[in-house]
Amino acid sequence: MKFSHPILAITTARLREFVRRPEAVFWVYFFPILMVVVLGVAFRNKPVEVFQVDIISGPESDAISDWLESDEQLQPAIVSREEAIERLRLSKSTLMITAIDGQVENIEYQYDPVRPGSVAARNIVDRRLQTELGREDVIESNDVTYSEPGNSYVDFLVPGLLAMGLMGGGLWGVGYAIVDMRIRKLLKRLMATPMRRTHFLIAMMTSRLVFMIPQIILLIVFSYFLFGVEVHGNWLSILLIIILGAIEFAAIGLLVASRANTMETASGLMNLVMLPMWTLSGIFFSYERFPEIVQPVIKLLPLTPVIDALRALMMDGKPITSLTTEIAVIGIWSIIPFVIALAIFRWND
Repeated sequence: MKFSHPILAITTARLREFVRRPEAVFWVYFFPILMVVVLGVAFRNKPVEVFQVDIISGPESDAISDWLESDEQLQPAIVSREEAIERLRLSKSTLMITAIDGQVENIEYQYDPVRPGSVAARNIVDRRLQTELGREDVIESNDVTYSEPGNSYVDFLVPGLLAMGLMGGGLWGVGYAIVDMRIRKLLKRLMATPMRRTHFLIAMMTSRLVFMIPQIILLIVFSYFLFGVEVHGNWLSILLIIILGAIEFAAIGLLVASRANTMETASGLMNLVMLPMWTLSGIFFSYERFPEIVQPVIKLLPLTPVIDALRALMMDGKPITSLTTEIAVIGIWSIIPFVIALAIFRWND
């Protein structure tokens, strides 16, 4: 009988099982693309409640800031022009305000019209300033749309969606598969073989990794041709973060499924794990909009460093050496869940 290592055998079996299930192929490869299309077109028009606006430092910046602070929908900050452009590019603000030649009667608004809330913020600011000067429209305003290629809101959104795909693929692709195997009594059969528990868990993670890399590359290519999303960083560095992210969430998926013996339990645990990251980790907008006191906690969530790393590479073109903190957090979330899952994993129900 030809010898086959348990890891290779399980990985091969999972790959064959995957390609024979059209619905699985749809959810892994085509549903994320559908999300990119829907969110790239529709979500960009959804406003936020409070708008971060940046005022270029100058003679009238303090007065403008005082006027805008009286509006509960506005959160003004006085910054340099360079910092304002950077914050606008990274979606940390929605509007940049400049008093031309230091004259409050001549205001320039700079914003990305496709970014959520930017047009609404511009109108609110203009209305507020006009009111402060007697509401006679004495201010001469000039709009400058921020639509630099490769730096639109969609460019900001895509890395978040890529990381979200890694999270969903790892948790559902690994966790759901293991629980399904446990319900179908397949784990009992594997338990009767000489295969080690470590081999089985590594094989499940490896098979997930094989699925995820083509999915993410497909999303990046699709986003480039449909929305013009550019990749400024090194492709090998991006691939490394994708691999690390896939391993991280596969490990968390193993931990979630290590004891669950019903689909309801597994589904509840997965949603419990993913919900905080969906809302806090900055998929659709910068997590810096949350209070500063909770930001250190947000940065420690498994999804946050993956998003930050992908945005730093894809949008800023930063070297991989500048992402040691993010890689360290990803590594911790990869090792600890796997070790715990290895210790508590149960073959049968």
